[in-house]
Amino acid sequence: MKIIAAIDLMGGKVVRLSKGDPKTKKIYNDDPYKVAQMWEKNGADMIQFVDLDAALGLGSNLLTIKHIVNKLSVPTLIAGGLRNEQLIHDALRSSTYIILGTVPFTNQKLLRKFVHDKNKIIISVDQISNNIVIDGWKKNTNIKIIDGVKNFIEFGFSNFLLTNVDKDGTLQGVDLNIFSDICKINSIKVFAAGGISSLNDIANLKKIQVHAIILGKSLYEGLLDIASVKKI
Repeated sequence: MKIIAAIDLMGGKVVRLSKGDPKTKKIYNDDPYKVAQMWEKNGADMIQFVDLDAALGLGSNLLTIKHIVNKLSVPTLIAGGLRNEQLIHDALRSSTYIILGTVPFTNQKLLRKFVHDKNKIIISVDQISNNIVIDGWKKNTNIKIIDGVKNFIEFGFSNFLLTNVDKDGTLQGVDLNIFSDICKINSIKVFAAGGISSLNDIANLKKIQVHAIILGKSLYEGLLDIASVKKI
C-alpha cells in the first residue's frame, strides 16, 4: 500500500479545507516546495498536488506545481481544474499521474482522446451519500459510485481515487463500507482519501487492499506521521 502526502494549494499557499468548503480554509505554510521536500524526506511514496483555485474556478497554481514537481525525485500526482485538452496534456507531461474528476462525467469525448494514457490517469469518484459529485464538489451527478467506476472500466481505465467528501478534512475516520465495495471490483487500483486520521483507519484500509492512501490534514495536524504509517 502506497503512502501519498497531499499538498493542496490556494493562492500559492499550502492549505486544507473541510468538506471542500473554501470558507474553512486553514493555511499551513507559505512555501509548498519546502513542504514537498519535507514529505519526500519523511518517506512519502508519492506526493499529490491539488490546485484548489483551479478546481473552484478561482485561478491557477499549475505553474507553481510544475516547478516543484520538476525538483522532486518521488512520483507525483496533479489534480484540480484539469478540464480542457491543453491543460490535461500539460499536466500529463509534468507528472507521474494526473487526476480527473469533472471531465470524465461532462466530456467523455475529450476523455476518450486520452485512453492511450490510461495508466497515468486516475479517475476521481468523489462522493456524497454514495452519489458522485464534480466541479469542485459543487454539482451532484446523481451517479452511484459503483456505476461510475464500472462505466470507466469499460473505457479501459483502472485507477480510481475515492474520496468521501463528507469526511474530507474532518479527521473523523473513513467510511470502510464504501471503500470495501469498490475494492471488491476486479483489476482496479483504489486510491483512498477523506477522513483518514488514525493508524486504525490505515490498518483497516490495508485489510481491504486499497492500492494507496492519501494523507492530508492528519499529517499537517500531527495526528499521523509517515514513519509510523509505514510500519503498518
